[in-house]
Amino acid sequence: MQTKTLSFFDKVYQVAKQIPYGRVTSYGAIAKYLGAARSARMVGYAMNGSHNKDVPAHRVVNRKGLLTGKHHFEGTNLMQQLLESEGVQVTDNQIQNFEEVFWDPSKEL
Repeated sequence: MQTKTLSFFDKVYQVAKQIPYGRVTSYGAIAKYLGAARSARMVGYAMNGSHNKDVPAHRVVNRKGLLTGKHHFEGTNLMQQLLESEGVQVTDNQIQNFEEVFWDPSKEL
């Protein structure tokens, strides 16, 4: 019996679903964890396609803590509102205590 090979996007979703409440990670950290360190942009594409997949895409930001994917969320500040509802401080589209709330799948999984 042949098992279905997970696509890169599916692997990204599996990692993203494990980001704890109130924590964030970066596109690059997910790519690095999946052994594709130069594929941060592909992780971004995966996040864009994650609607209706129960993936906490709002917890994935760029390497500097900027909410670069925010325009893919409905409403102007939905990504920020979702993060703030989890206790993450955001000012001017940037996570304030980024080092404290950063979750690195390479260390945590």
